[in-house]
Amino acid sequence: MKLKLIYASSVLLLFVLLLTACGSDESNSANQNDNSDSENNGSGTTELEILSWWTSGGEAEALNAVIDGFGEEEPNIEIVNAAVAGGGGSNSQAVLSSRLQGGEPPAVFQAQGGFDLLRWQEGDYLQSLNDLYEENGWRDVFPETIIDMNTIDGEIYGIPMNVHRNNMIWYNKKIFDDNGIEPPKTFADFFEIADTLQSKGIIPLALGDQNPRWSTLLFEMALLNELGAEDFSALWTGNEDFDTAKIRSAVNTFSRMLDYTNENHSSLDWQDAADLVASDEAAMLIMGDWASGFFMSRDLVANEDFGWVAAPGTEDIFNIVNDSMGYPTGVENAEEAEGFLAYLGSAEAQAEFNQLKGSIPARTDIDVSDFSEYSQSAAEDFKNLELNLSLAGGSPVPAGFLSRVDDAINTFVTQRDPDMLINSLEEAKSLLQE
Repeated sequence: MKLKLIYASSVLLLFVLLLTACGSDESNSANQNDNSDSENNGSGTTELEILSWWTSGGEAEALNAVIDGFGEEEPNIEIVNAAVAGGGGSNSQAVLSSRLQGGEPPAVFQAQGGFDLLRWQEGDYLQSLNDLYEENGWRDVFPETIIDMNTIDGEIYGIPMNVHRNNMIWYNKKIFDDNGIEPPKTFADFFEIADTLQSKGIIPLALGDQNPRWSTLLFEMALLNELGAEDFSALWTGNEDFDTAKIRSAVNTFSRMLDYTNENHSSLDWQDAADLVASDEAAMLIMGDWASGFFMSRDLVANEDFGWVAAPGTEDIFNIVNDSMGYPTGVENAEEAEGFLAYLGSAEAQAEFNQLKGSIPARTDIDVSDFSEYSQSAAEDFKNLELNLSLAGGSPVPAGFLSRVDDAINTFVTQRDPDMLINSLEEAKSLLQE
């Protein structure tokens, strides 16, 4: 009887242990499933990537501020900053091209409004943003000029983040004041100033054309001075000759400008050239007004440490560069991505972004009274001056043509052969009509 009781108890104990083990296995299995789900959604957090080339000074601070602002509103969505440095954006665009073609698009990417953005639609890589425009009332707050830059056949493909002015000279106030120099209004003034400074061992014009786009910008300023906004814009129709007296005069002006640049320009990018001005080594820099954000990120004070003036002969022209955000096809977590896009177009995001970047908001309903002194003046100029799309900004021409221009300019910087440059531009002209 006692043995039977012990046996029965043993069987009961084994049964209980088996139940417990099974329960434990089921519990462990459930936990494993829960953990698997948690890994798939980032422990409850959705990740979205934004691809850009905003990596330096004020532009990096501006992007991070927007990412942080969205994070406060949507803590369960993590924005991954996938910015790629170098090449004036070309490195980032190479990464974008690879990812779009490989079916691994970022949620959002930076491009410059116009051809630079819209070329991606040729491969059906962009989603229309018309619905977001309607839902957020953006047609009423973004200028028609900027919306049109990002539109094909009635479909809008970009959210404008800002407006930059490209035709600006930034100058070191201390160097100018110490030498009794006033900012140049004409190229005759510019070369007189450059001669004076060069004779004193000061670099007159800082240049970093490791990316030849920044030499292309110098050439663009010479073209605008010679041609004016209307004839300058007509060049990009493909119907105008490049071998004219005015364009040859612009080439000569460009060549003279190069004579006053730093010897190591080919090993520097634009930020390095800006640092030459910030450190009192160089007097002037021709660059878009993101340079103001860069100088402020170095704790320089507007109109005390640095000043600005329109490039010679362009004081009545606002040479536009616009950064716009594209929305690729095939994006995962589309609802969250569209929420981020809506935030990027909001008044809050645009105010915070542009104050730090040194640009003005693309939205026209934002009070800029708290913006920098420069940005307030740029906002007024945007309203009042003749608007003109920047060649170096990539807006008025196809990417293939602009690449050919950069190559031709890069060759000219080293060889200084006007005929070769003119012939290269003429040969590339067919790309404007594709």
